[in-house]
Amino acid sequence: MTRDFSTPPVIAPGVLGGSPQPLVPAAGGLLLRPWEDADAPAFLSAYQDEETRRWHTRRPSSEARVLEWFDAYRQDWTAERGGHWAITRDGAEVLGRIALRGLDFDDGIACVGYWVLPAARGAGVATRGLGALTAWALDEAGFHRLELDHSTRNHASCGVATRAGYLLEGTRRSAALHDDGRHDMHLHARTRDA
Repeated sequence: MTRDFSTPPVIAPGVLGGSPQPLVPAAGGLLLRPWEDADAPAFLSAYQDEETRRWHTRRPSSEARVLEWFDAYRQDWTAERGGHWAITRDGAEVLGRIALRGLDFDDGIACVGYWVLPAARGAGVATRGLGALTAWALDEAGFHRLELDHSTRNHASCGVATRAGYLLEGTRRSAALHDDGRHDMHLHARTRDA
């Protein structure tokens, strides 16, 4: 594909997809690792939780569907469309999910999303996972800017973003459709230099 830009891409194509998806250690014995087929029951259980369902309208319906998602996640990495990690305790017990999506290598921008299983909430799992992924994405992968958005009604996610150093940049009015109607969305971001 020919690029019609006057500037080189921030990240060269092939840098991520040409290597295995990394393991990313986080504080407190957490490890971000690629999803494994054995994680399907834990992943599916997250979407049985009312709070997770409140904020995530795309939901797998069965373990077979979760395995299809995991296969798509592996393809996303190879095609450099995204990266999806399980947030685990020492690589074993699944505590949550974190992802980079919408990878834009030309401008060096990606979007972050996450959830945490009910039993792991309130212990800083999302904040530590987000901090580790942010450091990896900005310092090692070479992204310049990471964005995340969440419903203005999702105060827990806003707290995670703020604690991880993502500045609130504004509100996107009526930007997402949830089960209970349209929601305004907060936009947070971190950049390499701030």
